[in-house]
Amino acid sequence: MTDARQVSIHPEIDSVPAAAWDALANPPGAESNPFVSHAFLHALEASGSATPENGWTPHHLALGDDAGQLLAAAPCYIKAHSLGEYVFDHPWADALHRAGGRYYPKLQVAVPFSPVPGPRLLAPTPELRRELLGALQETCARNGWSSAHLTFLPEADANALVSATWLRRTDLQFHWHNRGYASFDDYLAELSHDKRKQVRRERRQVREAGVQLRIVAGADVTEADWDALFAFYQHTGDRKWGRPYLTRAFFSQLGAALPEAVVLVLCDRAGRTIAGALHLRGSHTLFGRYWGATEEVPCLHFEACYYQAIDYAIAHRLDRVEAGAQGAHKLARGYLPVATHSLHYLARPDLRAAVAEYLVQERAAVAAEALGVGRGPFRQVV
Repeated sequence: MTDARQVSIHPEIDSVPAAAWDALANPPGAESNPFVSHAFLHALEASGSATPENGWTPHHLALGDDAGQLLAAAPCYIKAHSLGEYVFDHPWADALHRAGGRYYPKLQVAVPFSPVPGPRLLAPTPELRRELLGALQETCARNGWSSAHLTFLPEADANALVSATWLRRTDLQFHWHNRGYASFDDYLAELSHDKRKQVRRERRQVREAGVQLRIVAGADVTEADWDALFAFYQHTGDRKWGRPYLTRAFFSQLGAALPEAVVLVLCDRAGRTIAGALHLRGSHTLFGRYWGATEEVPCLHFEACYYQAIDYAIAHRLDRVEAGAQGAHKLARGYLPVATHSLHYLARPDLRAAVAEYLVQERAAVAAEALGVGRGPFRQVV
């Protein structure tokens, strides 16, 4: 790292000027991603969602020049556990503990609770991104931390920055790709006969159950809409993973700070809103995030989260729908496997060597899984 670089640590995102951060995170002319925006990270912190009490202590790293200009940055958190990350390293922590070491705290370069691929090393040049990696290693060494982890970073960065020190890990998500469709029926025409019938049957079941769906976006989202969405979010969290992280205040702050990104799918029946899904919109992509329902309706999850998202992407000429982590069931709905990437620095050489050997096998298994999907539900490769 050159002497001209000034490394600084910021215990809250608000100590970094928003305009300077966003110029690095979403530069003009680049594909925009709302999750790395200053406003999104601020909403997480200010709402009491990403906080030390929840095991996410903000520790954002910045590189500046002697004049105080921000040159590069990374959204960083000191983690007291491995929850809310979606790239699971619990076996690594167990191995280090059995060897007499301490895995936590660790340094996480990520967007909390958001398995959304996007920039993590916010810098305009490869050289500055490599300097950020060096600063992350130095931060771990200075504090005696076991490791640093960059999760859901772009494939190009993973390709450029992987090394013997920074280990590469891959996984799969399922994304829908817009091939220039003019309508949902245009898209359906490319599915196999059986899958086309299945999608139509699932959509018909929702209509026959008396559910009406509506899209509410931007400034049209009301506090009552957020109340309903938060109730659905809590209901899903209680059923699946215990106490949810996000507070009610987060949703209001998100709507106020990023209205252009918010797209809600709300589901009404008999005069009541019974289910909903939250999506965020970037310049090229619709990102599916949270879903919940207080009444069970067959196939409503598929309609609200997947089919409505496809409809919206076609209507607004978006390139992709990214529907979040996991879920091979998305394949039958036209969402195809896409590799996701992370980089991991482990300070102890013995743990690093063991994990490196494991990751070779894991990458082969992930590649085989993706290959096994073939053309998925499509009549031909598209």
